Amino acid sequence: MRAGIRKDEWLELAAEADGQDLNVWLREASGLPDKLIRKLEAEKGVRIKGDRLFLRLFPREEPQFAAEWNVPPILYEDDFCLVADKPAGMAVHPSRPEENGTLANAIAGYYIMTGQECRVRHIHRLDEDTSGPVLYAKNELAQLRLDEEMRKKTIGRTYLAVVHGRLGTARGTIDAPIGKDRHQAGRRRVSATGDPAVTHYETVEDFPGFTLVRLRLETGRTHQIRVHMSHIGHPLAGDELYGGKRQLALFSSMPESGSKAGRPAVTYTFNRQALHGERLSFPHPMTGEWIQAECPLPEDFHELLQHLRKMYR
Repeated sequence: MRAGIRKDEWLELAAEADGQDLNVWLREASGLPDKLIRKLEAEKGVRIKGDRLFLRLFPREEPQFAAEWNVPPILYEDDFCLVADKPAGMAVHPSRPEENGTLANAIAGYYIMTGQECRVRHIHRLDEDTSGPVLYAKNELAQLRLDEEMRKKTIGRTYLAVVHGRLGTARGTIDAPIGKDRHQAGRRRVSATGDPAVTHYETVEDFPGFTLVRLRLETGRTHQIRVHMSHIGHPLAGDELYGGKRQLALFSSMPESGSKAGRPAVTYTFNRQALHGERLSFPHPMTGEWIQAECPLPEDFHELLQHLRKMYR
């Protein structure tokens, strides 16, 4: 569908109805979700003027989170959606009513600062200590469409991770269901009775004792990359919950079995899981055009790679 023209709370569309009654076209051929059409009609949010259709897609809304002003970089934005660069150490949304300092609070502040009266609607989440892009819908149409794309697995998410050890193959797929760990709250594990989970990986760069890996998700289970990489014997650097270490022994060369050669020349501390969302791609909720948001490496991840490369040389 064409993007249309926004006029305050309304979107003006030149409907491609070919002489068809616009009310009929809206319900049968517009491609808009039935749920939304019914709501708009009930709230008098549909107007027809000649061959023009007006939809009240941008009603004034409260953000529903306390506004804060620590706004991260915005990677993409238009009237329908927004992609924010979440830093490590920041939760996507509060887990308790009194909690603040989350990305949701920051996005609420951004909307207020820029004069936008939108609810804060996140489409997916990242772990608190994972950096990378987070997608937001600015209105109900965008939320319905993007939620459906998530269910259909068409939203692309690519990550970079530094893992312990060298992978035996340059690329591969981990297809292993993930469920809750009954023995440790907040932890997940590979389980035959868990939810389906599929992760694709490929080696980007090798270092003595570590590998830089690019990963692509087909599913979005909690801690999926962390669980899967630990499951195949390559936990993420810094990820103590799943077997990684924060005190990283950086070698100039790997020691041979039974030899003292290759002792660590330096110990480097990385205080979170070495996981970063590199790229997010999705079909625009109004036009269907593919949008791609690239997220630069944060300083701590870049510094870790610099240390690894320095030791390798």
